[in-house]
Amino acid sequence: MMASRPRALRIGLTGPIGCGKSTIAGWLADGGATVVDADEIARAVTAPGEPALDAIFAVFGDAVRATDGSLDRAAIGRIVFADPDRLSVLEAIVHPAVRPRLLAAVEAAEGAGVGLVVIEAIRLVESGLAELCDETWLVVCGAADQRVRLRLRAGGTAARGRGTADADADADQRIAAQEGIVDRLRPFATRIVDSSGDWQAARSSVEAALEAALWAWQAG
Repeated sequence: MMASRPRALRIGLTGPIGCGKSTIAGWLADGGATVVDADEIARAVTAPGEPALDAIFAVFGDAVRATDGSLDRAAIGRIVFADPDRLSVLEAIVHPAVRPRLLAAVEAAEGAGVGLVVIEAIRLVESGLAELCDETWLVVCGAADQRVRLRLRAGGTAARGRGTADADADADQRIAAQEGIVDRLRPFATRIVDSSGDWQAARSSVEAALEAALWAWQAG
């Protein structure tokens, strides 16, 4: 598709939690893109036996250790989303472990001849990953849609034993922790994708954005 270019077009997806980054990444994958999900890599580098997990336990203690020795992600989420300083500490442990694996995944995709690589990361800009991308897409949505989507996502947590009130509180806490993120990221965005309302309309917007991005990439 872009054989004249020396490597794949790289699109970074970022934006607030609950606004549809993973959904949009899935749509792009349906069109042939390779998606590199920083959150998935973060889970891998904090799995049992990984040095990053040992470092997390050393800093945060047994309060974030599950009974099977894995990371209790709900517990650490409640800690870091309530305290920006603790979140920064966690990121300082996890991000250095994520970056080399993410870069290796991008290189592997391009080595396989993939024409489009999507890097999905909520901290795309702050961690310097946006510098690797040809375009940065800021995914946004209305506050009501964001809250509903987060609460629906938290439904699985409620089903595992936590109540709906706890799930609602978690959603509100996570939204509050990211207050102002859109304004901070807007200056870095090549394109802004609004996923509010109907998903089909959002998908049409994504398809139009991709067409424009491919045209710009090929023209460059």
